[in-house]
Parts: sequence; C-alpha cells; structure tokens
Amino acid sequence: MKKQIPAMVVALSILAVWQFIAMGMDAAYILPSPIQIVQKIWECKKVLLTVHLPATAVITGIGLLISVVLGLALAILMDSNAMIERGLYPVIIASQTIPTTAIAPLFVLWFGYSIWSKVLVTVLITFFPVVIAVFDGFKATKREMEELLLTYGATKRDIFIRLKIPTALPAFFSAIKMAIPLSLIGAAIGEWLGAQEGLGYYSKRMMTQLDGAGVFAPVVILSLLAMVSVMCISFIENKVINWRREL
Repeated sequence: MKKQIPAMVVALSILAVWQFIAMGMDAAYILPSPIQIVQKIWECKKVLLTVHLPATAVITGIGLLISVVLGLALAILMDSNAMIERGLYPVIIASQTIPTTAIAPLFVLWFGYSIWSKVLVTVLITFFPVVIAVFDGFKATKREMEELLLTYGATKRDIFIRLKIPTALPAFFSAIKMAIPLSLIGAAIGEWLGAQEGLGYYSKRMMTQLDGAGVFAPVVILSLLAMVSVMCISFIENKVINWRREL
C-alpha cells in the first residue's frame, strides 16, 4: 500500500482540481464533475456493466489475442532471417501511419456492424508494440552468450529457447502492458464509428444527447479496466521473471 500512496495523492489532487473547475464552469454538458460522472455510472450501472462493458471486453480480448499471436510470429520471423527483417520492418512501421479514424469506416463497410470490424481496428493499433518490443528483446541477446552455447554444441533452436526467449520476456511483458490500453482505445474507436453496443457506442450516443457525464462514464470504466488488467499482467510478470529479483 505504501508504494501506491504517491499515485493516490496525484490522482486525488487531479480529481480535486477537476471538481473545482467543473463547479466553477457549471456546464455539465461540457465538463461534468467527477461526482456527476460517478453518479451517472451508478444510475446506469446495469446497462453499462452488463451490456456495453462485456461487448467492449470481448472485442478487446479477441483483438489483443490476435495482436499478440501476430506480433510474436512477425518478431520471430524477423529474428530468424535478415532478409525477412528488411522486408517486413518498413511495412510494419508504415502500418502505424494509417489514420485509424480513416480506415475504420472502411472496415465497417467491409464487415458491417459485426464484431470483426472493431477487432480489426484493435489489431491495427495493438500489434505494433508487441512486434517491435519482442524483436528488440531478441536482438538484446548477448552475442558472447550465443557463441558460448554454440561451442557447447547448442543448435539454433536451443539458443532460441534457452537464451533468446528468457532475454525477450521482460520486453514481451512490457509490450503487453502497452498493448492493453491501446486495445481498449481501438475497441472504443471501432464502436464509436460503427456499432450497436459497447462503451464507445454508449459514449457517442450520450454525446448526441449533450450528456457530458454520460460521455465520460464509459471512459472512466475503460480506464479502470486498463489499470486492473495491467496490474494483473504485472503480477504475472513478477511470478514468471523471478530471476530479476536476484540481480
């Protein structure tokens, strides 16, 4: 708990300033106060938590899973062959220059309002940090260690499993912690541009009704979901990468 005190102090300070400014403006349709947002979440908790949150969570989960699998596959391919690296790396970088708000409506045209149009937006945003972080983790392997294992008769597969994977694990978990908030953003953007349910869809609907608290309520839920998910990944990371505590 002591480690969380600085974060709690900063968060409470921001909320206090936000509450003060919102009360001074007295225009909830522009800037609702934190208290009004909490009240809105409580009033609409049933529809938010049982209808829209599960819809967004499913999109986020599927998109994140595809991104992790795709990112790992691309990182392994680039690490295995220099020609593949030179061919794929520029394409991966270029994929992140595509404006999400421009390509997302095309996904809606191609796949309609089904879940896959939102999943594709999530994958487009999320897979990049996984690829780059894991690939850099593989490249961080010390050449001297590889040469030592080769002198002991290790194969490329042995080096990959026993040396490169442990070296890349910290980068992998860091990539996952970056990808989780991005996947939630991607799901919300996809729902904002075309959906029939989800937290992004709910926020957009509330905006058309000039309900400021209703617009912010899904954002707060998404933020809490991201923080809880990252904390869970950090817990798993500390259990898996136990050698870091010994250094």
